[in-house]
Amino acid sequence: MEEQKGRAPGFPGNVPRNRSIFQPGVMAPDSTVQPFDPDIEPILPDKDVSEKKRQTRTPFQESLRRFRRDKKAMISLWTIIILIIIAIIGPTIYMHIGGTYTSLTNGAIGPDQYHSFAHAEVDRVTEGPSAQYWLGTDGLGRDMLARLMQGVLISLAVAVLVEVIDIVLGIIVGVLAGYYGGWIDFLLARFTDIMFAFPGLLFLILISGIMGPWADRHLNTIPVIGANGNARLLLVSLALAFTIWPLMARYVRGQTLQLKQQQYVEAAKTLGSSDFNIITRHIIPNLFSIVVIAATLNISNTIISEAGISFLGLGVQPPGSSIGLMVSDGAEYIRTNPWVAILPCIVLAIIVLAFSFLGDGVRDAFDPRAKD
Repeated sequence: MEEQKGRAPGFPGNVPRNRSIFQPGVMAPDSTVQPFDPDIEPILPDKDVSEKKRQTRTPFQESLRRFRRDKKAMISLWTIIILIIIAIIGPTIYMHIGGTYTSLTNGAIGPDQYHSFAHAEVDRVTEGPSAQYWLGTDGLGRDMLARLMQGVLISLAVAVLVEVIDIVLGIIVGVLAGYYGGWIDFLLARFTDIMFAFPGLLFLILISGIMGPWADRHLNTIPVIGANGNARLLLVSLALAFTIWPLMARYVRGQTLQLKQQQYVEAAKTLGSSDFNIITRHIIPNLFSIVVIAATLNISNTIISEAGISFLGLGVQPPGSSIGLMVSDGAEYIRTNPWVAILPCIVLAIIVLAFSFLGDGVRDAFDPRAKD
């Protein structure tokens, strides 16, 4: 009791519970909560609404937000979407536009014939744009717009097929090599080194030159693969995929080496999960960013390679249409009618640049180290 009396008057321990700690003459609140004193507790501003939203976003949503803010990537994305729509439904619509035309060589024909990429009017060669032929005709009197739409469709189809094979092989080989290591990693790593050392263009020329005539004879009757001179596309796609998948496997292997050291993978092993479940549920889903980035950046190279093979005459064969084949056909008219050769080059440049900018935007958006 004496020690308590000797304490300082302002010490909280000396204030009875039923008495106020405020000075006499000052009105005390009914509750025990002390009033706000601006001199002691300054007013703190509310958090920014955008900051609150950022804290509630998932990493995927944050990556999408960064991607939408990239103007070049968004323009490229819409350009690719428009090209895909034109290539898929454009020929069907275009073949119903126009009236009956009386041809000197074919008689009365409708737009379903003269707006076809394979139909030739020998008396209408190298014409400029007109109401009938919107982008003119080539050296054989074929509609340039119809052939361009078919060429874009061929380029995109080959790119999609090649990237699907590239992703499947790259994930299988890369995950097995990175997850298990040991002799599996050694064998797969040496095999990918051999593939890197093998010249891809030479392999494409070799496959197309040796197996091309066989494909023209045996695959030409298949409606989708071999019709209209596209029999060699399957060979070109397989050869392209076979030459580029080691790079995807190397990316996946490096990412797998990091993922298998994560705590959630160790926890899954501790709980007794099998390797198959760990790979399918924890490793492969987390490879999304690296796979999408690599595939998007590879598409432009794939389109250029397919156009180069067709330019050399080892890809799509007449009467089929490909951008590379159109450039090859128009090369002889570069002095007299350069439009025939320049137009497919412009379309090819637009496709390649669109996929390149899209790949850069995807890489910047989904890179975990990227910052605003």
